[in-house]
Amino acid sequence: MKTILSKTRLKGRQIVLLSVLVLAAAVGEMLLPSLLAQMINDGVAASSENLILILALVMASITALACAVNFLSVRISSRISTDFAAELRSQVFDAVQGFSAAELDRFGTASLVTRSTLDITNVQNFLTMLLRIGILAPMMAIAGLVFSSATGGQVSSVLSVAIPVLLLGCGGVIALASRYSVKLRQKLDRINQLFLESLEGVRVIRAFNKQQEESRRFNEANGDYSSTAMASGRVTSLLLPLINVVFGVTTAAVLGLGAHYVETGVMEVGSLVANSQYISMVLMSVMMLALVVMMFPTAYACSKRIAEVLNTEPGIRDGSFPLEERPLRSTVEFRHVTFAYPGTQEPILKDISFEAHAGETTAIIGGTGRGKSSILKLIPRLYDPLFGEVLIDGVNAKEYKIEELRSLMGYVPQKNVLFSGDIASNLNFGKETGTEQDWKEAAEIACADEFIRKKPEGYHDPIAQGGSNLSGGQRQRMAIARAIMKKPEIYIFDDSFSALDMKTDQTLRRNLKSAVGDATVIMVAQRISTVLDADRILVIDNGMIVGQGTHRELLESCPLYRDIAEIQLGKEAI
Repeated sequence: MKTILSKTRLKGRQIVLLSVLVLAAAVGEMLLPSLLAQMINDGVAASSENLILILALVMASITALACAVNFLSVRISSRISTDFAAELRSQVFDAVQGFSAAELDRFGTASLVTRSTLDITNVQNFLTMLLRIGILAPMMAIAGLVFSSATGGQVSSVLSVAIPVLLLGCGGVIALASRYSVKLRQKLDRINQLFLESLEGVRVIRAFNKQQEESRRFNEANGDYSSTAMASGRVTSLLLPLINVVFGVTTAAVLGLGAHYVETGVMEVGSLVANSQYISMVLMSVMMLALVVMMFPTAYACSKRIAEVLNTEPGIRDGSFPLEERPLRSTVEFRHVTFAYPGTQEPILKDISFEAHAGETTAIIGGTGRGKSSILKLIPRLYDPLFGEVLIDGVNAKEYKIEELRSLMGYVPQKNVLFSGDIASNLNFGKETGTEQDWKEAAEIACADEFIRKKPEGYHDPIAQGGSNLSGGQRQRMAIARAIMKKPEIYIFDDSFSALDMKTDQTLRRNLKSAVGDATVIMVAQRISTVLDADRILVIDNGMIVGQGTHRELLESCPLYRDIAEIQLGKEAI
């Protein structure tokens, strides 16, 4: 809680104004029992209709004014908490945007979604209650004690027993309930994770008839969450009976003592009525405060999870080297790079060294899971190497500002992600000021124009979330066109031609070769036919470069490359 309050400031003027309004409402409500006592003692007892009417009008006016003040205070407290939550949500979003892939992997998508939505909403609800009731209840309790002592005398001594019992009982319930708050958050993350997986993989689940298996996994997680929530609910359900018992016993004690004092003439009937109302107000204030405190364990657990996001320092930080002072252009060099994903013991890349120069195409090929894509992820600093250096234009990539470094690159990831909107807005991810002419040029180079022309609205045809209304090949060509729109100095293609047929693959590569100019192209490919005309081919096996050269050179010098070529092209073709 301290972390999020330090990063997201509450507005002092609004807090002061809210406190003044709450104080005014509390004073107004505290005057009502005193006026009622005066009405009974001086008006009803003396049969003074004029005094009764005057006091009734005064009480009605105070009640109306208190209602208006309460309305304003509710609006202000809601505004404060809503603005606080909005700013906090923006900070969490900005923090997540700055995370490297390692931090994103550590938190997980489902957990980050929960933290930025439900957790912040819980903190917002607690803040609303705290600003409204947390300020009002102490004022009401203190004022009630003062007025009760002034009007009730010995009857008020009942509170010296009732309040400690109520506080101890509520404190015990809250302490027990707080044990379940963090567990519930973690179990909710698990439910969200399974639900997200089932949505993203719905086609695979149906294709393999695994609906029952997925339902079983979800039901297990849901049952686990439900059992924990029920245990928490059983503990919290003790609060209301406890309060009712304390209220009932206290009321009975007050009325019993009061009746005795009225009978002996020590107290007037009006004073007894007023005192009973003051005592009820005090107990009600304690109860409301207990309900606010009851929300604290959940809000604390949520704020702690939000603070974990805000306090996480990105593993990848900006450098300070000016981009315009780099000595080279469109050059990528790996020097003895070793890399392992966070949490793994064995490195995925071992002592990788190569150079890619302007106007050249460097292809990377090898078996599945050998580290080809990992090489590409190091170039835009999605991850940083454990050892060695990745140099961009003769300067260590860590020396650049991340935004400036990535401005040099057009990256097409292995999993092509499109965003909801239309075709044009997705292409403009590469160039914000792109025109229709830019879209057409990029689409023609990426061989995407053929299916875009068939769309009813052309470049303004809608794209569903994730590009689910396009085929795999269409999404791949859209992603390539998006990178071409940027006109970067370094093109990075991570197995970006796998969904294309041979003819489209060949046409697209021919278009790229004439379009990229002096830019550097680094691509991962599975097909030999895709890398035949590359200036340099790297053969990766077990995270190491086992061969480097052109197609013809590798056929002679690299047995693994020759085996791949023979399987894909046939011995006769080789």
